[in-house]
Amino acid sequence: MKYCCLNPIAEVGLKKFTEQYEKVENVNEADVILVRSAGMHDMEFSDNLKAIARAGAGVNNIPLEKCAEQGIVVFNTPGANANGVKELVVAGLMLASRDIVGGINWVQSIKDDPNVAKLVEKGKSQFAGKEIQGKKMGVIGLGAIGVLVANAANRLGMTVYGYDPFISVDSAWNLSRDIIHVKTRDEIYKECDYISVHTPLIEHEDPNINTKEMINADTIAKMKDGVVILNFARDLLVKDDDIEVALKSGKVAKYVTDFPNAKTAGMEGVIAIPHLGASTEESEDNCAVMAVKQLKDYLENGNIKNSVNFPNCDAGVCTTAGRIAILHKNIPNMLTQFTGAFSAVDINITDLVNKSKGDYAYTVIDVESSDNRAVVEKLAKIKGVLKVRIVK
Repeated sequence: MKYCCLNPIAEVGLKKFTEQYEKVENVNEADVILVRSAGMHDMEFSDNLKAIARAGAGVNNIPLEKCAEQGIVVFNTPGANANGVKELVVAGLMLASRDIVGGINWVQSIKDDPNVAKLVEKGKSQFAGKEIQGKKMGVIGLGAIGVLVANAANRLGMTVYGYDPFISVDSAWNLSRDIIHVKTRDEIYKECDYISVHTPLIEHEDPNINTKEMINADTIAKMKDGVVILNFARDLLVKDDDIEVALKSGKVAKYVTDFPNAKTAGMEGVIAIPHLGASTEESEDNCAVMAVKQLKDYLENGNIKNSVNFPNCDAGVCTTAGRIAILHKNIPNMLTQFTGAFSAVDINITDLVNKSKGDYAYTVIDVESSDNRAVVEKLAKIKGVLKVRIVK
């Protein structure tokens, strides 16, 4: 198997590849691609490409629908960088509560004055801030990162409100029992002194599901005066023009973002951090290891874990003579056609796993035959089949 890296990937992850894998520079030769931030929307993919692994959580740089239609499984690594992001959120919380940045910049402006020590004592009052203990923190989105942020804020003595209508079982188990689980975002807007957003970017007609520009003039109006907003999730969760107006009026005291753009980078009242959330050695190592493990499990066993365009599917390790994996549309009568194709060439099926996700589905079939080229040709011709692969 051949793999290609579009960005530097931590060596600790790449070492997980065995001698059966070869690194190549030509993307058209690759069976799989590893990527971090490189843009892939204008790329053309070869028929040989089986999967793409994003060493990180966000996949905005990857054309998911295009990949799905070509039978290319796209993986991400949710949670691998969660602790790194959580720690930066806590740092952002402190930076916004205490005017640390303003104080540091002021010291730099007087550092050459021989009386700097006296000037500091006289001028430090202009940078006085607030303590976070006893304040109310709202966390919108209780995924891998949001749960860690909520728990950390709770341990720092804050009263924490959490909102996530789609919270997973794992996240619910990991969430401190002290977190107040609210049913609407409005409760957080109304109650909290600090609001941290940790949701994916979703465009939807339902305002309870839509997250694009969910922090806007209307929602800001519901918030407390002097609220602090932290965005370490996605740039477009906050409407820049509206946050600018709110900062100028004092409605919003500070806006901390890990996604500076042409609008926010120079905006007064904004603490703009250069996308450092996952920029730790540990996060990069964790993402690389997780990405490589997922690719290997897919290539060697046909299993899918943490895909963003196809369903998760665990068929375990194949113990029979052969295994065939089929990526296909989620439409009626597919399984009947699959089993019919095996029957037509007199191959016995020993096990079958089928999973679906939205418009797409995935089927793994274990068989007693080791020569399955004839049935693969039949399967590939079935309408709705995107890609067929002999795993074993």
